[in-house]
Amino acid sequence: MTKLSVNINKIATLRNSRGGNNPDVVQAAIDVQEFGADGVTVHPRPDERHIRYADVRAIKPIITTEFNIEGNSREQKFVDLVLEVKPHQVTLVPDELGQLTSDHGWDTVKHRDYLREIISVFKKEGIRVSIFVDPVIAMVEGAAETGTDRIELYTEGYARGYASDRQAAVADYVSAARRATELGLGINAGHDLDRTNLAFLKASIPQLDEVSIGHALIADALYLGLENTIQLYKRQLA
Repeated sequence: MTKLSVNINKIATLRNSRGGNNPDVVQAAIDVQEFGADGVTVHPRPDERHIRYADVRAIKPIITTEFNIEGNSREQKFVDLVLEVKPHQVTLVPDELGQLTSDHGWDTVKHRDYLREIISVFKKEGIRVSIFVDPVIAMVEGAAETGTDRIELYTEGYARGYASDRQAAVADYVSAARRATELGLGINAGHDLDRTNLAFLKASIPQLDEVSIGHALIADALYLGLENTIQLYKRQLA
């Protein structure tokens, strides 16, 4: 079964736009789990423009499914937070300071030694590690040498090409996933996945462990309601 982890960053963005605590991010984390999500994802950034570090601490006690914290491990504040909160999974993303959204995976060959070192820090604390990678065989093979438990395939390229030629759009992801499986890596996926393209990705990569979806799901929820939207996304993974 492929799990659906709901990224609640956009709920925090809405809250922060007016100050106060409406909508309540902690309550949102409680609700998405009650509505059927298999996990909650947050991606705190140094400027705290959406999820704040205090939110991460407040969410951990109410988790009944799985907690996934994404972020840039080159920021010591992020590393310290993960080691304090001890989520089920940490997803390492090579963001630059001030980056609007994640837009590329790790160069696992160039940064192999660094990744080995930082991954071991988290794994010693019993935290499962996933690293963001592009659908390139060399990057998947490099990931296997870092000691990571999983990779997260960066799916913007797939989403961008889906409408024009979905078979071509998914081809590199299928190859990357097949190689990851051969190497004993778990497979997550995320970025620009939505109700239109999710089912085909799942059908093409049946070994997919987890997808993390935020922007499209929260946007759909404005029209369809949060509980209904989560169930619609889960049906795409069935």
